[in-house]
Amino acid sequence: MFGSILQKFKDGFKKTARLFSAIGGIFSKKLDAASIDELEEALYGADFGVETADEIMAEIKKAYAKNKELHGKEAAEIGRRVLAQVLEGAAGTLPEATANKPEVIALVGVNGAGKTTTAAKLAHRFSQNGKTVILGACDTFRAAANEQITAWAERLSIDLVPGRHGADSAAVAFDTVQAARARGRDIAVLDTAGRLHTKSNLLEELKKISRVVGKLDASAPHHRWLVVDGTLGSNSIEQARIFHEAFNLTGLVVTKLDGTSRGGALVGIWRELRIPIYFVGLGEKPEDLQAFSVENYVEAIFNA
Repeated sequence: MFGSILQKFKDGFKKTARLFSAIGGIFSKKLDAASIDELEEALYGADFGVETADEIMAEIKKAYAKNKELHGKEAAEIGRRVLAQVLEGAAGTLPEATANKPEVIALVGVNGAGKTTTAAKLAHRFSQNGKTVILGACDTFRAAANEQITAWAERLSIDLVPGRHGADSAAVAFDTVQAARARGRDIAVLDTAGRLHTKSNLLEELKKISRVVGKLDASAPHHRWLVVDGTLGSNSIEQARIFHEAFNLTGLVVTKLDGTSRGGALVGIWRELRIPIYFVGLGEKPEDLQAFSVENYVEAIFNA
């Protein structure tokens, strides 16, 4: 089981890993000054952030100064160790037992991040793990959102409280949590609207959802996760900062990491905001939404 999950990470992050392994075959030969420069360029290109890239390179250069016979595989091991230290504690973990019934998860983020698809995949993952789930189609601003989440719910046999274009998203959220309570569901996943994060009306709408759901359970939503497009690179940090200020994020889901060579962006978000990373999207299939693992991530990135 562990091996197959690790392989998904390796497959998902192969574009990022290719930055390192393909440039002059860095990890397959003895290092020299030129390959060290190439490795440094690759680290910056992967959007780990200046601080993290500098820390990794400082350790590699220190090792090279002591041993001019340093091999690329040894440099990769140094990279794994430093990156693992940076990401220590970054993997979010949900309790096995449901503390609240229902446990309410509100997904936020801008349009195009894959939020609606992620909501359906999350619900499917939870149901596969023995939880009873209901989806709330609270994105009533985007005309196609209800049709999209309805199609996913039907495909994956997930209960859905539908919305309609132009309806009050907070009212749909309220109905979803109320239905989850009435039906005894373990988890309610709310797919919220995703207009531009600079628009104050969206942020106010998210706050309204919190207030309205809070009337049913003062501690809800129990989880407020930002869904961010992994292809955005360092721009995702600014998104996370704005949503965190407005919505007090408790977690992160990073999507589309299989389609980018900039898989290091999640490192910058963790480093600056300390928002736990719960899931990463490594493909289009429902099972390609994987729980984030620091060990698997680091191994996949430095797949020498």
